[in-house]
Amino acid sequence: MRLRTGSALRHNRRMNHPPRRQLCLLAAILLASSLIYGCSSKPTNEHRYELKGRVVSIDRAKGEVTVDHEDVKGYMPAMTMAFPLRDAEALKVLEAGDGLQASLVITDEGYWLDTPVITKSIPGVSPAAPPAGASEPQPGAEVPDVKLVNQDGRPFSLKQFRGRALVVTFVYTRCPLPDYCPLMSANFAQLNSALLKEEALGGRAHLLSVTLDPEYDRPSVLRAYGATYAGGRFDRWDFATGDPAEVRRLAEFCGLTYKAEGGQVVHSLRTAVVAPDGKLLKIYRGNEWKPDEVLGDLRNLPAS
Repeated sequence: MRLRTGSALRHNRRMNHPPRRQLCLLAAILLASSLIYGCSSKPTNEHRYELKGRVVSIDRAKGEVTVDHEDVKGYMPAMTMAFPLRDAEALKVLEAGDGLQASLVITDEGYWLDTPVITKSIPGVSPAAPPAGASEPQPGAEVPDVKLVNQDGRPFSLKQFRGRALVVTFVYTRCPLPDYCPLMSANFAQLNSALLKEEALGGRAHLLSVTLDPEYDRPSVLRAYGATYAGGRFDRWDFATGDPAEVRRLAEFCGLTYKAEGGQVVHSLRTAVVAPDGKLLKIYRGNEWKPDEVLGDLRNLPAS
């Protein structure tokens, strides 16, 4: 689309009064330009941080790389975790032990590594092995009767849930990673909705989210956090804090490792299903489990 030129335009300049049709045409061009610019601009909620570390493992099928990284300044402490890597060529050549520098991109929709720079490991030098996790109990193991405090400040022990199945996960309210604690809480929110809808199932099961940051996540903090996910109803779902030693005893029983660092908690993920007799039924590792899987476990338990 072009603006008219030549004698007609020169005449319009002499009259100093552009015709209505030409003004409408110019306005349309300006509007179209602004829409094109707006659609191509980056979302305002995107943040980028520099990440440096060493590659622990690569999952090319999932497009993920696990990195033992340094502190990400302004965002998170050093830890070992998996990141999506949106660079097919880099995924092809990466190997365990390689150095990696990349931009960690964070948006409301997720996070990933961008613009990677790879430093190949020295031939003949074995990369460091990933840190060993805590040992995990076998199904049938007795779950320790730890004493905790719920979001209302009420003390309780795990033994009080005998006769009902108990699903336990571990979170903390300041967790910055959308695929970690927020995802665990979102999964539990789906479980909670199912328990509230299925009266028979809801009467035989309970949910428990235990904080890994008990010194900060006091009952009032947990109640505010829990209200976001539980919709203000805590009859089938408790959020618990307590003595740090008791929290650690339960977490380590489930095979979860964690440590406080720079105001954050570096941690792995574990979700446990406890049978009504207080013995372990199943451990879910990581964040790939789905609420329907846990609901299946609960529905398959024999009626008491």
